[in-house]
Amino acid sequence: MLQGDRRFEVVGDAVDGLRALVAVQNLDPDVVLMDLRMPRMDGVEATEAIIRQHPRTFVLVLTTYDTDADILKAIEAGATGYLLKDAPREELFSAIVAAAEGKTWLSPTVAFRVITHARKPANETLSTRELDVLARVARGAGNKEIAASLFISEATIKTHLVHTYRKLGVEGRTAAVTVALERGLLKL
Repeated sequence: MLQGDRRFEVVGDAVDGLRALVAVQNLDPDVVLMDLRMPRMDGVEATEAIIRQHPRTFVLVLTTYDTDADILKAIEAGATGYLLKDAPREELFSAIVAAAEGKTWLSPTVAFRVITHARKPANETLSTRELDVLARVARGAGNKEIAASLFISEATIKTHLVHTYRKLGVEGRTAAVTVALERGLLKL
């Protein structure tokens, strides 16, 4: 797709993060389109290494992953932009041009998630116990089963869940698990 547009010259590709580093070293591209999930070295690690070793090369993340955790990790690693693979062709082209100029580019969906995350009060983090309870909920355990496994009362489990719902801004178990997964607080 990029080779058909005279604004771009595709100078190389890589199947994993380690090979991406070698390609950047050998080819000195202006912009790297980086996926997040790759073998041997993921996109966040590769982005950090590229930015550290080649500060004139800009990294534009192009991926299917849009959880808060993925987005924030990529941006913190130094990515100049974040775009989803289902983005329209012209948006991709505009993002590459912007990245080559050192300008930040976030797809509208990603920008919304970043702004929403930034607006959350810092005190809304879940405690270790709340995360432990929620992880067990995510695996399908009921309050009685969770209480028994953690050696605490069912009333304490309910209290942890109420606090978790409030902190996540949800009203039930399913919504809490969904939001926690989206924010990267839980991994299943």
